Amino acid sequence: MPSDHVDVLIVGAGLSGVGAACHLRRDCPDKTYAVLEARDAVGGTWDLFRYPGVRSDSDMFTLGYSFRPWTDARSIADGASILEYVRETAREYDVQRHIRFSHRVTRAEWDSAAARWTVYAERTDTAERTDTAERTDTAETVVLTCSFLFACTGYYRYDEGYTPALPGVDAYAGRLVHPQHWPDDLDHAGKRVVVIGSGATAVTLVPALARRAAHVTMLQRSPSYLIALAARDRLADSLRRRLPAGVAYPVVRWKNVLLSTATFQLSRRAPGLVRRLLRRAATRLLPVGYDVDRHFSPRYDPWDQRLCVVPDGDLFTAVSQGRASVVTDTIDTFTADGLRLASGDEVRADIVVTATGLNLLALGGLTLRVDGVDVDLADTVAYKGMMLSGVPNFALTIGYTNASWTLKADLVAGYVCRLLRHLDRTGQHVVTPLPPPGDERVPLIDLRSSYVLRGVAALPRQGARTPWRLHQNYVRDVLLMRHGRLTDEGVRFSRRARQGRSTDRAEV
Repeated sequence: MPSDHVDVLIVGAGLSGVGAACHLRRDCPDKTYAVLEARDAVGGTWDLFRYPGVRSDSDMFTLGYSFRPWTDARSIADGASILEYVRETAREYDVQRHIRFSHRVTRAEWDSAAARWTVYAERTDTAERTDTAERTDTAETVVLTCSFLFACTGYYRYDEGYTPALPGVDAYAGRLVHPQHWPDDLDHAGKRVVVIGSGATAVTLVPALARRAAHVTMLQRSPSYLIALAARDRLADSLRRRLPAGVAYPVVRWKNVLLSTATFQLSRRAPGLVRRLLRRAATRLLPVGYDVDRHFSPRYDPWDQRLCVVPDGDLFTAVSQGRASVVTDTIDTFTADGLRLASGDEVRADIVVTATGLNLLALGGLTLRVDGVDVDLADTVAYKGMMLSGVPNFALTIGYTNASWTLKADLVAGYVCRLLRHLDRTGQHVVTPLPPPGDERVPLIDLRSSYVLRGVAALPRQGARTPWRLHQNYVRDVLLMRHGRLTDEGVRFSRRARQGRSTDRAEV
């Protein structure tokens, strides 16, 4: 089992992992690093998802990196364009050279005496010959050590999407697919398609499929809040005609940050008003007499679940033109030709798409051990939403639930660089978050989406106040993470233990 050492080991080569590597290159050029990626390509989510119409659910002026302007004309961009943006960024900052593909990290063990992590990964691109001379995949265990471990793995399982129990599905004679694993050979032209679900994926799929399908039905158990936004940003178009991209980009970025923050805060403070505004907007985009209350008026308040973006109102257009329809009902059973609903209605389908969500998976399945003791993530408390109590020299990226993922990812990567520079400047080696005083603990992710509720119990918790409390507020976090103190009551800095004796020194 070969072993080598780097200063920082990044897990994941998706949007967050590439961004973290770029921040290290920019802010800590003296640090050595490597990136371990379980799959065989850069891009993470944007390389994995291949379903028709796949796109961002956030504007690219905030989903893009703070240090690299988004220059495409579209603010709401398709998946292929986002993937190319991530890969171009990786090439520009020479990240590719540091990535080890097909390395699935399985566990990491911290040794306080040495002040380093030992990280174990399964390398899945190796193969050997069998007696029949056929090649079979085998996993080689690779061991690395690092001074700081940075998990940029997202929070869902890449190898398996969520599909609930589907009554009678074995009787169905058509094609059943999950968006997370879209088949390359699936041709939906001229076919009757049913998309089960009402979240962002379903809202994206329906209008995209409706361009070529005979008809698309979005079958939802209950509606979600939808908001129609222009796919292009008028301010961005105007500024980019007059200013360099590097000047226009932060202006539009901050405009969109403040607008989304205001929308979220208004939703929390006056949910009834926002509910009425969203209903009124949907009514204007749908045919006269359409049953908006049944199909587009959720029972929950806005932002209890994430708002689904409809670029240029494409879903409403597909429904208005009769190319798509929305059915709010539950499934009684699958039949050979489609589905029979609880109401007794039957929906015929050549293809059924289960846009039914994700399976949460913390740290990409990576398990942690500190000085011989396994870490139970559910017993830890997140410090500034990016480190775990009692786990030294470790950070993770979890983006905002009410804004673009990359806004938080940029802040976390920048904060890690600040910590590394502080350790070097003060001659210390270890930074360990401390648990908050008091017993109040709440879930780290506060959405009430089904996929969150199914798995949130296995995630870290958060405390009652800063720095252990997430506020889902980018402006506040900029002040806290870019300009706030590194030495506060939530963290301890220390030196490497010598001759088995700790020389920890708190700096609070």
